[in-house]
Amino acid sequence: MRVLLTGASGFIGRYVLDHLEKGGVDHVIVGRSRPAGYMGDFIEVDLLRTGDCTNMIQRASASHLVHLAWYAEHGEYWTSPLNLRWAEASVRLVEAFCAAGGQRVVAAGTCAEYDWSFGYCREDTTPLSPASVYGATKDATRRLVSAVCDSHQVAFAWGRIFLPYGKGEDSRRLVPSLIEVFRGRHPSFGVNANAYRDFLHADDVASGFIRLLLSNAEGSYNISSGRPTQIADIVKRIADAFNGNPRIVLDLSTERPGEPGILFGDSGKLRKLGWQPVHSMDDIAASQDR
Repeated sequence: MRVLLTGASGFIGRYVLDHLEKGGVDHVIVGRSRPAGYMGDFIEVDLLRTGDCTNMIQRASASHLVHLAWYAEHGEYWTSPLNLRWAEASVRLVEAFCAAGGQRVVAAGTCAEYDWSFGYCREDTTPLSPASVYGATKDATRRLVSAVCDSHQVAFAWGRIFLPYGKGEDSRRLVPSLIEVFRGRHPSFGVNANAYRDFLHADDVASGFIRLLLSNAEGSYNISSGRPTQIADIVKRIADAFNGNPRIVLDLSTERPGEPGILFGDSGKLRKLGWQPVHSMDDIAASQDR
């Protein structure tokens, strides 16, 4: 097995690369730039500008593809037209990979594909009704990539990521922002304190993708903790870790119209493949250091 990995410089991709290296899995990375400190096989390519992936695929000589690359600029990716370009690039990449004799494709989806009004998201029963350009293009990519793989008789698994946190995430996201507040480095701000969300350490998200890669599973799988956590609880855990007062955030908090009161994913399908998360919410305040 030789794995072609895209998105290795991204938040989740760095963890997936670490798992491949520690597991001794033969792999090659493609992207616009070599990840810092990475000395392994690398092919420089801009997937958005590559009209024909055939040459790159031949150079990679991989049997398995893990496709994580996508536009992920914080606050922008929900509505960006770059989502459409990434959908096109993803289908083009998978078509070239399958045509060259690839055996297995694993790609990253999102919980934003679901109808959030249901709150509890289960792969085979919860309706898919994305409310954003990001969610809609991810769902469309899944459908198109599935059709391409079917036409070539190539196995395909789609991992829907819920709310990852951990070292390397954008500093403007919830967990690192709260850590900065209770370190006294950032002004207090309000959150949707009463809402429940599905948080999962990025290392556990990565191990979910590795589990899909090494299995024979096909179809869609939630990569989620399967346990809803109240955002107020996140605030309190981080405040306690820095001997802070959670009220400086909670007193500013209000409900946000249009956001679901609860959103979490059933992770039972992935757990049946032998996957188990190893990180606990108890150490969320230290998550940015490892």
